[in-house]
Amino acid sequence: MSVSPADLVITGCTVLVHDEEERIAFREDAAIVVRDGAIASVTTAVAAADLEAGERIDARGQVAMPGLVNCHTHAPMVALRGLAEDLPVEEWFNDVVWPVESNLTEKDVELGARLACAEMIRGGVTCFADHYFHMDAVADVVTECGMRAQLGEAYFSSQGPQGRERSLEFALNHRGAAGGRITTALAPHAPYTVTDADLTATAGLARAHGLPVHLHAAENRDQTDASLARHGVTPVEVLHRTGLLDTDLLIAHGTGIIERDLPLLARTGGRTAVATAPRGYLRFAWPGTTPVRALRAIGVPVGLATDGAASNNSLDVWEAMTLTSLIQKSTEGDPRWLTSRQALHHATVQSARAVGLGASIGSLAPGRRADIILVDLTGPHTRPVHDLAATLVHSARSADVRTTVVDGRVLMRDRELLTLDVPCVVRELERRLPLLTDRGHGRRIQEYDT
Repeated sequence: MSVSPADLVITGCTVLVHDEEERIAFREDAAIVVRDGAIASVTTAVAAADLEAGERIDARGQVAMPGLVNCHTHAPMVALRGLAEDLPVEEWFNDVVWPVESNLTEKDVELGARLACAEMIRGGVTCFADHYFHMDAVADVVTECGMRAQLGEAYFSSQGPQGRERSLEFALNHRGAAGGRITTALAPHAPYTVTDADLTATAGLARAHGLPVHLHAAENRDQTDASLARHGVTPVEVLHRTGLLDTDLLIAHGTGIIERDLPLLARTGGRTAVATAPRGYLRFAWPGTTPVRALRAIGVPVGLATDGAASNNSLDVWEAMTLTSLIQKSTEGDPRWLTSRQALHHATVQSARAVGLGASIGSLAPGRRADIILVDLTGPHTRPVHDLAATLVHSARSADVRTTVVDGRVLMRDRELLTLDVPCVVRELERRLPLLTDRGHGRRIQEYDT
């Protein structure tokens, strides 16, 4: 029986794979065969040598990995990169970010999303979970540039019921768009900006329409302490009493999760996950970090994230992987946690689960979507290789990603972006910056007061 030609064959690489128990392993001198946007097989380079294919990539000296997932970001905020520096979080929000965001137009969001997607593709990110405003524009950019995304229209209770209604409308209108590359979520901002009534209503809408929820909660310990002082409950307990822990919930940050929260998170009625963005916590001098070890012990996936570039200054998930490993070692006082293989597990399988795509991405195996990155390990900073997992986590950099593939489509090849025109985007965005960054009007879209 004849076999139809493959759409893409990547050959000669070392492939990061997971065994039946999800342990990290590497197959050398391997090949990946892609048909109809999915991985048809992971085989040997010899077996794929004569296979007919529409496109072939010789990946000798490179490692093939599942594309990285940025589990929580605000992609258009790249336009604010470096605008609010060396400030405590309340001043960062109230004096700079929320006044500037009151100026946002749909065009600003579109241009920011284009620049962000270019940055992420170049850094090996194939999927991102975004939580922002004017999200129709972001959906259009994702459709055009070829990435995968979970998108949610953010809202505050100060917007009135129309904010929540708009979040639902966006989620229903766009889920399954871009040939299935776009999934959607309801996106209340946080328990300190959204009332219990709105959170309860959001939980009901999520259950009624089969939608996940993506929000900030227990971002830092100060928020948890303030919630306890004012209301007698933690932010996680607010999520419980409003029914959100019975939905498929993605919690951004969670550095303020405390021991009394863990039993609630362990027995949620839905799929609960946490996204950790460690660089931002360092910048804001928060005393703690996401309790990865405790969450993993109760079965809560922890995915890797960058947050927006206004608080991180980059959308580099590779750096988030490295920092997560190092900060966990320091926080736990244990050099054996997180290991390089554990960090790769969070960057692949757990990140895919965090955004609700654990059945389709996160590993390179037959039937999975062909979201693949090729990492060049021939540079002097990655040689010699004694432990390939350690080389990937602690020596390789996002700039070592040479090729990025989503759904079998090559979005970057040999560092050349194929679906976005960065110079054009930068010119237009910089022309608009004076109006975007003006704070003389005295407005802000919200108040940071936990």
